[in-house]
Amino acid sequence: MTSGVGRLLAVSDLHVGMADNRPIIESLRPGSDEDWLIVAGDVAELSDDIEWALRLLAGRFAKVIWTPGNHELWTPREDPVQLRGAERYAHLVARCRELGVVTPEDPYPVWRGPGGPAAIAPVFTLYDYSFRAPGLTVEQSLQQADEAGIVCTDEFLLDNWPYPSRAEWCRARVAETERRLAAHDPDIPLVLVSHWPLLREPTRALWRQEFAQWCGTELTERWHRDHRTEAVVYGHLHIPRTTWHDGVRFEEVSVGYPREWRRRGHPRGLLRQILPAAQAPVDADRSVVRLEAASS
Repeated sequence: MTSGVGRLLAVSDLHVGMADNRPIIESLRPGSDEDWLIVAGDVAELSDDIEWALRLLAGRFAKVIWTPGNHELWTPREDPVQLRGAERYAHLVARCRELGVVTPEDPYPVWRGPGGPAAIAPVFTLYDYSFRAPGLTVEQSLQQADEAGIVCTDEFLLDNWPYPSRAEWCRARVAETERRLAAHDPDIPLVLVSHWPLLREPTRALWRQEFAQWCGTELTERWHRDHRTEAVVYGHLHIPRTTWHDGVRFEEVSVGYPREWRRRGHPRGLLRQILPAAQAPVDADRSVVRLEAASS
């Protein structure tokens, strides 16, 4: 690592519980001692693995910003930490704070390096099944997915305690996040960081559309327009790419499962550069950036 001008970098869906992904995480290093790293969820399932990865990264990067994915919120039987739902999330927040890692419960840190200033806003929203086929109730949509053999593991391992449902937990998280975003200084643009995409549109690329209902909420679809937004960072879909929506750059930054990255490689690098923004040609409809972003 060398001193010099820093970059704001991002990654998600590290899944370090998979043996073949662990060396990838061990290889992640900053290019300078000024680099910050966004980790947009799905670090691992077991509490010890989550802590190991975040401790490693916090020791290398000048600042690490994390928001949980669905996998961190699971309560696997083999995990010694058997907390559920909001209690598990609170436990993860406490462990992150001990490591010096920024969470959705902390003040938004302001990136003042190249491309800044920009406030990095990790948001935790979950999903409410609103990304489902038109005309179907939630129950019908879940049944249709089950009949197609598409059932998210969240249905078995992601507890919503103390909320009546994951959808109710989602709505509470959205309301709290909207309160914080409304209080943010509009003169400082935001980099919104979410594990789940804030728009439904990125889920159109999923091979099986039945899975989209576990991928976000329509309640967040205006956030990038209602607030001065420099970029949106997300994961979950395991489809790393850059898209543009309403003139705002959206970066899906996942590593994904070994079976996925073995097939497609890491064409955009393991770490995506968010700021300063990479210059790249775009399609006529500004939908997909074709130039690969810088990586570590």
